[in-house]
Amino acid sequence: MVGLVLVSHSAGLATEAVALVLGIAGRDPPVAAAGGTDDGRLGTSLDLIEAAVRAVDQGDGVVLVPDLGSSVLTCRLVEEPGRVVVADVPFVEGAIAAAVTAGTGASLADVLAAAEEARAFRKL
Repeated sequence: MVGLVLVSHSAGLATEAVALVLGIAGRDPPVAAAGGTDDGRLGTSLDLIEAAVRAVDQGDGVVLVPDLGSSVLTCRLVEEPGRVVVADVPFVEGAIAAAVTAGTGASLADVLAAAEEARAFRKL
């Protein structure tokens, strides 16, 4: 199953986003949070992202969903085409779409495509 890592500048935001995603998508897809720095400040940590990738990687690939700015740049450092990919998507909507699709056993490409479709979701 494809894994997901939600990457945020805030550990709290990443953790709560994972809770929301699992509450909506169910507990099937492996989802992990990688938020904040190693010492608990706002920012991003390559080490935390790499550890989260290892935690959710079941061999079918991992989708990284960053919030903004430097989290995107840090995620790009661990990108491996065909194995670990960065989704350019809205943080919450993209994460939920990816998790729901991953929970069906879809491929990495299909999970990424579902996340990317979230860019077009309208609220009204």
